[in-house]
Amino acid sequence: MNLQQFRFVAEAARRNLNLTETAKALHTSQPGVSKAILELEEELGVDIFSRHGKRLRRITEPGEQVLRSISIILREVGNLKRIGEEFSRQDGGQLSIATTHTQARYVLPAPLAQLRQRFPKLGIGLHQGSPTQVAEMVLNEVAVIGLATESLDEFGDLISLPWYEWQHVAVMPRDHPLATQSVITLEDLAHHPLVTYHPAFTGRSRIDRAFAARGLTPQVVLEAIDADVIKTYVRIGLGVGVVAEMAMKDVSTDPDLVAKPLGHLLGSNIARIAFKRGVMLRNHVMVFAELLSDRFTGALLNTALSGDASSFEL
Repeated sequence: MNLQQFRFVAEAARRNLNLTETAKALHTSQPGVSKAILELEEELGVDIFSRHGKRLRRITEPGEQVLRSISIILREVGNLKRIGEEFSRQDGGQLSIATTHTQARYVLPAPLAQLRQRFPKLGIGLHQGSPTQVAEMVLNEVAVIGLATESLDEFGDLISLPWYEWQHVAVMPRDHPLATQSVITLEDLAHHPLVTYHPAFTGRSRIDRAFAARGLTPQVVLEAIDADVIKTYVRIGLGVGVVAEMAMKDVSTDPDLVAKPLGHLLGSNIARIAFKRGVMLRNHVMVFAELLSDRFTGALLNTALSGDASSFEL
């Protein structure tokens, strides 16, 4: 048995047993993938997959156990590579971060600039997506660290830690009727068209639940995945925006808009940081985490990654 066979089996499981997609992902041929899997099954003496003709139909019971072992082996192979990189290129390498637009646009510039000052030879890759996509990128080791508000605490193979607390704000032009109100109610918002996030992004589910709890139906006229787009449509009068407060921190960039806090109506949200369970973190990853928050000390991260504690709430 060999690592290539392990990678083929793991990728086939990841690709919903589609060997054509597995071969494409691994830049090889479908017959080659099928042969490698059959050879591994023959050596192990068990069927990892049940078949209908040449098509894989499902993962067998012994196959589930084989896949768990393969996952551990491939993870540790990755750790071996990271150990080599850590000691051969201590000030260089690549940091891949999976995150949402909100974090990438409004939160990460300062800590990433500081990280580059510490590690001038370090390359940085930002992979943006929905919170679920962020989690999947970390699980599939496309990224070593994930940053988002939703989804990261829903995957058992991720170590997820609370990062910071934030609330939504209502955004409107300075001449809007709500701009002069000191306190805005849900009833006020329900009487105006709203421009806010797509349901999968930036605490949108909390917005919907708040209206539903009061028996109100918001008039959402446009949904977007990032606050810059939302603010653009607020400026042209399409509606009142509901965005994350981070998007309105720098008032100099939005002098034509007014922001009103909505924490008293919608509650607070927790942005989270996540790593794949069992993956070794290189030194620059640990430093980056500390730059994100003073609470992410090396001791706390090592404790969380070792599984010695279960609660790290804010």
